[in-house]
Amino acid sequence: QVQLVESGGGLVQAGGSLRVSCAASGSIFSINTMGWYRQAPGKQQRELVARITNSGSTNYADSVKGRFTISRDNAKNTVYLQMNSLKPEDTAVYYCRLIVDKYIYWGQGTQVTVSS
Repeated sequence: QVQLVESGGGLVQAGGSLRVSCAASGSIFSINTMGWYRQAPGKQQRELVARITNSGSTNYADSVKGRFTISRDNAKNTVYLQMNSLKPEDTAVYYCRLIVDKYIYWGQGTQVTVSS
């Protein structure tokens, strides 16, 4: 069994920064792609924010390019999302999604609120 624990969300003013983290623990042989998704208030679907493969390749949603940076620490089985120049429209619950040993796991979600 694999557990994901997210941390780092919170309330920040527009233009500010936050970093969210997601640490995996348990029975892990390998972690392939690690990613962050978000679900904005009133929206039913989660959207991809950023993801990073085990080779370090990254891709980002157009709305966050140049402001957000995804990174991973393989020794700690942890993925990070550094969010700079935050905007009110970034307000959402942020979820990490990991592919571990070919299985998909989701974090519990962490709230990020950006005030104007």
